[in-house]
Amino acid sequence: MKLINKLLAISAITVALMPGVVAADCGKARLADFDWSSANIHTAIAGFILEHGYGCDVSITKGSTTPIMAAHYDGQLDVVTELWYDNIKDTYDSHEAAGTVRNLGINTPDSQQAFYVDRATADKYNLTNVLDMNSPEIAALFSDPENPSMGRMTSCIGGWTCYTINLVKQKAYGLDKYYTNFDPGSGGALDAAIAGAFAKKQPIFTYYWAPTGLMGKVDLVRLAEPPFNAECWASMQVVVEDIKANGTDAWQPTCGVEYRDMSLDKSVLAEWADSHPAETAFIEAYSIPTAQVNRLLAFYEDESDGDMELTAMEYLANDDTWKSWVPADVAAKVSGAL
Repeated sequence: MKLINKLLAISAITVALMPGVVAADCGKARLADFDWSSANIHTAIAGFILEHGYGCDVSITKGSTTPIMAAHYDGQLDVVTELWYDNIKDTYDSHEAAGTVRNLGINTPDSQQAFYVDRATADKYNLTNVLDMNSPEIAALFSDPENPSMGRMTSCIGGWTCYTINLVKQKAYGLDKYYTNFDPGSGGALDAAIAGAFAKKQPIFTYYWAPTGLMGKVDLVRLAEPPFNAECWASMQVVVEDIKANGTDAWQPTCGVEYRDMSLDKSVLAEWADSHPAETAFIEAYSIPTAQVNRLLAFYEDESDGDMELTAMEYLANDDTWKSWVPADVAAKVSGAL
């Protein structure tokens, strides 16, 4: 399996398949991947099955949300196994309506994104709501080393849509008067910032999400926000997309609401799906519960020595659920490759 670290425009070589029939060589399967671990696990599992079960020539392109999804919309990447659909709904819907991509439904049934504070600090200062953070005394607990006059809210990663969503939320809640919207630089650096704060018993105010392995290791308190409202969320997204296109000066006042706890979906390039019905049926059937994803993430972090393919093989060797996603002959080939 080839790991490609930059976006490539590759002409797809595909073989037309009858439904339920597996070709000896499915041609190329260009998988999108992202710079966070849960997506990496799904890409590794799906890639292993496509390569060893369907005979696909699998390549993986990894990056942040904006360039990866742009490549998917542009026909350069065939499959996305973990789609945070709500974060990119307007853009995705326009491409799906144009017939470029297809949403294949739920992968992980539930996920969450939110703002959190470590429990020790939350309990000591009675921090339960995001608006509780709006005071200079509280902000001083989370002082930003790079800007000591401000507190630091460790945010999402620059290049991920959630970074801009968090920026808009900060302004909507008044947090920007007290906190920087700190970009940790990568998913790994975000994890390290949270884990490091707990190891040093220091306060941390952070954005985070689940499923992750880290969530089972640290005690974070989710801060309440105004309940999700579709109308407000849509208004926020207009501002978010404008900032992404034109920079932070494009910000306009808007409301703010919590992220919706949501399912994570899958997406395929429509052209690839038409020429790969058997493989597309497998991707459509693919679904792993959040609790299992968390266990796999813990295995990846604690037992695999950072080997994502080994983590995928651990799942395939010890959980037979995946065999219901594919025909028996494909399952036999995958099992034989483990």
